[in-house]
Amino acid sequence: MTRAKEPRTERAATAEQTSSSRFTFRGNLTSTRHGWLRLTPAYSVNLVRELLDGIDVTRGPVLDPFCGTGTTLLACAERGIDCTTVELNPFLVWLARAKTARYDKAAVVAARELVGRMASAAKARSGEMFVPEIHRIERWWDRAAIGGLGRATAVERASDDVPARARDLAKLSLCRALIETANVSFGHQSMSFKEPGETAKRARDVADALERTFDGMVGAAEQSLPRSKRTVVMGDSRGVDAVIGAGERFGAVVTSPPYSNRMSYIRELRPYMYWLGFLSERRDAGELDWQAIGGTWGAATSRLGGWRPDEAIRIAFPELERIVARISEGEPLLGKYVHRYFEDMTAHARGLAKLVAPGGKVHYVVGNSKFYDVMLPAQEIFAAIFDAAGFGECKITELRKRTSKRELFEYLVEATMPAGAQAASSIPNAATPRRRSSRRTSVAVP
Repeated sequence: MTRAKEPRTERAATAEQTSSSRFTFRGNLTSTRHGWLRLTPAYSVNLVRELLDGIDVTRGPVLDPFCGTGTTLLACAERGIDCTTVELNPFLVWLARAKTARYDKAAVVAARELVGRMASAAKARSGEMFVPEIHRIERWWDRAAIGGLGRATAVERASDDVPARARDLAKLSLCRALIETANVSFGHQSMSFKEPGETAKRARDVADALERTFDGMVGAAEQSLPRSKRTVVMGDSRGVDAVIGAGERFGAVVTSPPYSNRMSYIRELRPYMYWLGFLSERRDAGELDWQAIGGTWGAATSRLGGWRPDEAIRIAFPELERIVARISEGEPLLGKYVHRYFEDMTAHARGLAKLVAPGGKVHYVVGNSKFYDVMLPAQEIFAAIFDAAGFGECKITELRKRTSKRELFEYLVEATMPAGAQAASSIPNAATPRRRSSRRTSVAVP
């Protein structure tokens, strides 16, 4: 195809749009089910809603290939828009399903009774406990809080007679209690531990958190969502076309992939995943982080040292080779990380091009990065990758200044699949990586 013009960069139009909270997770905290559980970081439901307002739903359903906490899926469900989302992390698959499920009165009543039993167990002086093997767990919780959480979790794990929807609500309350009683802070881009002695949580604090957070969720749980098709697929979005399957076409893509900043989502999610049984071994966490796009933490770091680029995949950004070389001067591992990240995203874009209907638009919220003194213009690289995959009309919009380094911003990268565009599978050098298995965990929710 003919090379598109260089994508133009625009700033959000108004002062309201560029405010510090409009396009951040803070807009999600009091917004119906969006506030049930926070993932650090998360992108704003305000932005997602604005993008959905401009989508032509007659072209097909919405796709979110990087589900996260299900922000796009839930925003679509609130509007009655069909949506499919893909996620590699089994905990996040469960969370997306729980946030968009229907909860009838019986489920809410059963959940309240279960949470009450969990709170009573938390306050008891003894009883059966479940405590996961988290490395240095005492950094996360005080001994009394661990006891309360362990007894509450044991009650939930023994509640096989309770309906699944009710258990989901109880597990969400447990997740909230885990963080509210932990010695951690979410005041920065990623989680950090508080200083010893800065906080002390008791078993009663666990019980109070369980009941209070449940009460805060009930109103949203009882509100019925419009009828729509909500599909959650567990799989690897490097080969998103293979995960979704042949024949599917989407009118729009609204997503925010992991940023190219080496931040690990698995690291942030450990407390939920261990206590709820999605993780049990440290090596499993490292393996899942290696499979993810963007995270390199724990055992995944050593695997990155032996990684080699796929010669069949060429990244459509000439300056990237020079950027990687400069980053590698400071730390070769980081250079490999950046190269691997955009190799993965190149494979993803090629698969994506097979799924977007003619005239369909993609909307990607991304952030630039800085390694040592080397700027990584992720927004420009994404635009080039989309162009090479067959998309056109690429545009970059600066959304906001992020709260970390002064040079870091969040951008919206948009592109359109032209009518009659050449299929991605026929574009030279359209190699894709090895596929991992996928399975649908929720096909249609009325």
